[in-house]
Amino acid sequence: MNFSLPVFGRLTRTTISFSLSLMLLACATPKTEPVVLNLVAINDLHGHIEKEKFSYTPRGEKTAKTLVGGGIETLGANLAAWRKEDKDLIFVGGGDLIGASPAISSLFADEPTLHALGRMGLRVSALGNHEFDHGLQELQRQIHGGCESPRPDRACKFDGRFPGTQFSYIASNVLSKQTQKPFFPAYHVEEVKGVKIAFIGAVLRDTPFMVAGDKVKDLSFIDEAEGINRTIPVLKEMGVKVFVVLIHEGVSSPDVFDQFACSQIKGPIVDIVKRLDPAIKLIVSGHSHTGFVCNVEGRTVTQAQMYGHLLTRISIKLDATNHQVMDIQAKNMVMEPNSAPAPEELSNLLHKAREGSKAIIAEPVAKLAVPVITRKLNPAGESPLGNIVADAQLAAVKDMGAQIAFMNNKGIRSNLETLAGNISTYGQNATVLPFGNTLVLMSLTGAQIRGLLEQQVWLDEESQDGRNVLQVSDGFTYIWDAKRKVGERVIPDSVKLNGIALDDQREYRIVANNFIAGGGDRVAMFLQGKNVIDTGIKDIDVFMSYIKAHDQAGTPVGSDKPVGRVKRIN
Repeated sequence: MNFSLPVFGRLTRTTISFSLSLMLLACATPKTEPVVLNLVAINDLHGHIEKEKFSYTPRGEKTAKTLVGGGIETLGANLAAWRKEDKDLIFVGGGDLIGASPAISSLFADEPTLHALGRMGLRVSALGNHEFDHGLQELQRQIHGGCESPRPDRACKFDGRFPGTQFSYIASNVLSKQTQKPFFPAYHVEEVKGVKIAFIGAVLRDTPFMVAGDKVKDLSFIDEAEGINRTIPVLKEMGVKVFVVLIHEGVSSPDVFDQFACSQIKGPIVDIVKRLDPAIKLIVSGHSHTGFVCNVEGRTVTQAQMYGHLLTRISIKLDATNHQVMDIQAKNMVMEPNSAPAPEELSNLLHKAREGSKAIIAEPVAKLAVPVITRKLNPAGESPLGNIVADAQLAAVKDMGAQIAFMNNKGIRSNLETLAGNISTYGQNATVLPFGNTLVLMSLTGAQIRGLLEQQVWLDEESQDGRNVLQVSDGFTYIWDAKRKVGERVIPDSVKLNGIALDDQREYRIVANNFIAGGGDRVAMFLQGKNVIDTGIKDIDVFMSYIKAHDQAGTPVGSDKPVGRVKRIN
């Protein structure tokens, strides 16, 4: 069949044929628009599912702002709004999503928090040290589901059942001692917008110092960068082009939370990032409860503070052809309630948790002498609340021979607050000591006690803020000098019990919680103790009994300042 092209004005057949060729060529040419992957990151939620008061200082301002925000309703509303902008948004975590939680979550073995994160669409999270607080058996139950638990009084009490997490927990550097292979999945791969993106998990190598030793006795924690880098060849073989590290390890930074590409950071993660495979361009961190978006040798490192006060929005721009990372933008967003309605399923979940825990949380325990007993440390490393916790522990086992109590400040998780009339409730007390640690008795010589004090102040060599100094009980006093060299900072003759200098050769009976008694918080001298007895008595029980007894005796506990058992010069 013959046909001829008509002529339009001055256009010839040749011109029209060329034009059609260009049109066909344009249709065959691949899209050149970059691919944009959107992430949102959270870290260190610690079961804070309710709104709460917190303060922050925005970039460029000198005055802090205070608001009531965060909580799963606020988080869920923001995530829902952002998903309207991009339905493929990926929600990820940097660890410590549970553990050391308020009573509304901890009373139910953190199952409300895990339920909520699943309903918010969390896809994957690094493991944090606090995920191991109640041991490997409990962590596996929380991940895989079931009611067989070392906490039968709490497990499955929220719903009558627990199906496990709806997201993946990952850790490339946690190995089984038996097999020397990753005990948990090392990575999680998502395919979004035609792009394979791998999330590689890691938890700080020092996790065994952060939890009671028997909780992780079957696991090895290797170097974070080594564990992460091991996964890259396997992931590349799978066709992965984009690599994101989710790591529970952090830094400190003097920059404000919303400063873009800050460079003034220091801490363990800096060295880790510098040793990562060059293919890794984005690191989402946790652990240090700091908000920042920083640049480390061309890589973006983020953290969203803690307790759901912030979320980090991250945009990764990729070359459309090769899926190479062209640009990364990240910003920490304050979780201020807005006009967007909270997802109904999250509101219902929160209501159920409130109703289920209300009677226990609201139960009055004791009247205090002041409205708030703070855990804030003075320059020597002593706090008013630390004084009382140590005194309570000594009083509980004094008839068993205890002479001195030691308490790690990091184990005191919040101030002890009160309601009207300075009445503290069970919920407020449980937030102070949420771990359910037990009291352990042991014998140490005077020389070993001085060595223990040297170990704790050595840990402050970099921070110089006293935050690692142990809280001590009434009658025990000493002085330390921050300018002296390591190993000689405690003034020997100043270490006294009831005004009498400790005898290096004499044994003293001391009490500490099972976490530090097992070498936690790097104070290894406790491991040299003799005649060790785990009493099984829980720290929160003796604490509440102590403040209740004082209230009933007409001498409520509490003060605005520490009493001066620990003194510091320089």
